[in-house]
Amino acid sequence: MLKGIAASSGVAIAKVYKLQQPELKIEKVQSSSEEEIAKLEKAFEKTIADIEVIKERASGNLSEEELAIFDAHLMMANDPELKGQIEEMIKNDGINAEYATEQVANMMVGMFESMDDAYFKERAADVKDVTFRLQCNLAGAIIPDLTTINEEVIIVAEDLTPSDTAQLNKKYTLGFATAIGGRTSHSAIMARSLEIPAVVGCAAIMEEAKQGDVLVLDAIDGVVILNPTEDQINEFGAKRAKFIEEKEALKILISEKSVTLDGHEVELAGNIGTPKDVEGVLANGGEGVGLYRTEFLYMDSDNFPTEDEQFEAYKTVLEAMGNKKVVIRTLDIGGDKKLSYFTFPEEMNPFLGYRAIRLCLDRTDIFRTQLRALIRASAYGHLCIMFPMIATLKEFRAAKALFNEEKENLIREGVKIGDKIEVGIMVEIPAAAVLADQFAKEADFFSIGTNDLVQYSMAADRMSEKVSYLYQPMNPSLLRLIKMAIDGAHKEGKWCGMCGEMAGDELAAPVLLGLGLDEFSMSASSILRARKMIRSLKKSDMEELANKALASETMEDVIELVKNSLK
Repeated sequence: MLKGIAASSGVAIAKVYKLQQPELKIEKVQSSSEEEIAKLEKAFEKTIADIEVIKERASGNLSEEELAIFDAHLMMANDPELKGQIEEMIKNDGINAEYATEQVANMMVGMFESMDDAYFKERAADVKDVTFRLQCNLAGAIIPDLTTINEEVIIVAEDLTPSDTAQLNKKYTLGFATAIGGRTSHSAIMARSLEIPAVVGCAAIMEEAKQGDVLVLDAIDGVVILNPTEDQINEFGAKRAKFIEEKEALKILISEKSVTLDGHEVELAGNIGTPKDVEGVLANGGEGVGLYRTEFLYMDSDNFPTEDEQFEAYKTVLEAMGNKKVVIRTLDIGGDKKLSYFTFPEEMNPFLGYRAIRLCLDRTDIFRTQLRALIRASAYGHLCIMFPMIATLKEFRAAKALFNEEKENLIREGVKIGDKIEVGIMVEIPAAAVLADQFAKEADFFSIGTNDLVQYSMAADRMSEKVSYLYQPMNPSLLRLIKMAIDGAHKEGKWCGMCGEMAGDELAAPVLLGLGLDEFSMSASSILRARKMIRSLKKSDMEELANKALASETMEDVIELVKNSLK
């Protein structure tokens, strides 16, 4: 029995298909620059053609949202910057294309892997995928073709690239287990999209599993069993049947309200990164968009996106959501989120430095363009604009003043805008939570960003393994800050939501409900399970639970309280 991370829920039993990529031995060789550049050109052409074929094959299994990853890969493979860096190294050093490609790839991968944000850290997989295919094409190595699988299997691999997962046929691939990866890795995201079970970060899987072994994949508890006994096969077969039955049963909640047994209603919304993500929110009964991360518009561009480009993106989301609330966060860039076309200052601690609203209030030209696009889009739905990283009332007032100026400008220009645009803040700095009662007099709403609120409160980098024990969203100190934010909003008749990871945590939901949280925003796939839980609880009971949690001493005490209350 091996332990890993349950990345996409489910249970599967099948033979092992062990995926092993070609091993490339790349050495530095002095070579003719002209010949190597010509070889590189052909390899790029084949790489682009390969990705286009994979995308075409995958089009029958994946949605437009998932297929967009291959557009990103094609953009990378067609990027003159990538090719230019490799060519420059070939010319300057007189070396072979394989070695130059490896050096440039390692540099780019290292840049992404050094980032703190889990999403961007995992984007290193995109660079690895494209550059590995390029290196294989340079070396004439054959990459395994998963489309040839014609029997039921569970794939075992060191990791699965987006290209690999796109080739999976759900008819034959019942699940996969990988040695590395996390819940935000592409393999995990794609597994959830394909709705096949996956266990990642199962360190010893490649050493222990052999081709053709029978394997039980329990992606509910993150367990892999090699060559199970007959009793284990029966046990996990029953667990699989129960999981499928429960999953089907959840679908009846798609159109139901998120209301407790004693009649208290909350809103369950989805977090999105692109307009294409709206489809998943609606398919899972999302009652709104609680966080639209606009930084992807900027990061996926080679220059600051224009007002019209932004307007079209925001309009698409608002129209798709109809009258449902859409919370759009203004540009949250800096720290680990960089732009290739903008130079950030060198800082000792960039996460506490020039980023998010601080950058926008300094570069008002960038900020005004986004505000104009947002205000124009407000005519097409229920828009809520959220400013990130607000620490002081002075910052909020400055940001809102710019919003009001651009709103008046657009009205004078005769542009149609929405009747009511809500303007609020993301509560992710402890100072804002402590002063919530004052912010609530001027902000229309709050949305609590627990990922940063935890690390700023605990003075602990949440991506640092050595201090990961301090990432404690259920610590009573954090719960007290959350209560300050909720109470501050309610005192002035405003609503308070949460868009951090904690909002989709089944152990946290009962306490948050008891604290009075109005809106829970999470990944789309978590919405129905959260709705089922909300509908099984009494608000009055959860208020008692929340009070006990606030009076607790440790995170462990709070978790034990919640578990006992749910029994």
